[in-house]
Amino acid sequence: MRARVRLDKEDRLFLEPTAPKFGGREATVREALRRLATDHDRKEAFDAFPKAWDEEVSPLGEEEIAAVAKRCGL
Repeated sequence: MRARVRLDKEDRLFLEPTAPKFGGREATVREALRRLATDHDRKEAFDAFPKAWDEEVSPLGEEEIAAVAKRCGL
């Protein structure tokens, strides 16, 4: 399935310098979508972690959650 995406001037300014690195504009957009999906999955896993930890070990404090978020780049 092919989809068309219209990019405004600002988006094209982000895309053009990176396109050669990833093999063209389409490949760059595909890579960006993959990375977005990976980031989304990582965020969902992180959001589920405190609840799972609370159920299995003991409640996490705000400082502990902030430290884990910082280590995970969230």
